[in-house]
Amino acid sequence: MRDEPDLTADLLLRAYAMGIFPMAERRDDAQVFWVDPRRRGIIPLDGFRISRSLARRMRRGKHAVTVDRDFAGVLDGCAGRRETWISERLRALYLDLHRMGHAHSLEVWQDGTLAGGVYGVVLGAAFFGESMFSRRTDASKIALAYLVDRLRRGGFVLFDTQFLTAHLASLGAVEIGRDDYHRRLARALEMSADFLAPPIPTAQDVIQCNTQTS
Repeated sequence: MRDEPDLTADLLLRAYAMGIFPMAERRDDAQVFWVDPRRRGIIPLDGFRISRSLARRMRRGKHAVTVDRDFAGVLDGCAGRRETWISERLRALYLDLHRMGHAHSLEVWQDGTLAGGVYGVVLGAAFFGESMFSRRTDASKIALAYLVDRLRRGGFVLFDTQFLTAHLASLGAVEIGRDDYHRRLARALEMSADFLAPPIPTAQDVIQCNTQTS
């Protein structure tokens, strides 16, 4: 389904609350279409897995993690691919949502530069993960590990990844049906959570809160 010309951040939030999300065909596409997949990817907040190799990298402490320090930078990092669904129009809308307090980013820094990150939209106790990127080895995985920890500590009950990829599945993501997803979403929207309140933990704290695999 294509969008109306007067698409706004408020309309975007209503769409998320209905279980649908926007995409564009390409960066310069002015049109937006809405997606409500039959099968939905989620990461159970008690099922995220940190591999031993990722845990070793996190323990080395060669990264710093921040929240909402550079939302635009993370957004542009996610869109900085040859092909992207994040059009200029959607970029502007996500910046609006960030100013409204409904979109947040988590950044991973190495050597003083933005190495990777993830961003998403928040409604109630639901976090709608939009995209992540990495410029250094495992930077996006580190971002995701810290994000899951933050969502758990902040009282979130739903982490929506939209689709299930092999990469996300290796980290503990699963796929559920549309009806199941909408039931979980309805429950999450009746609850409250706080993305900004939890302090940034140590790498060891994040590792200890997740199942480790080889």
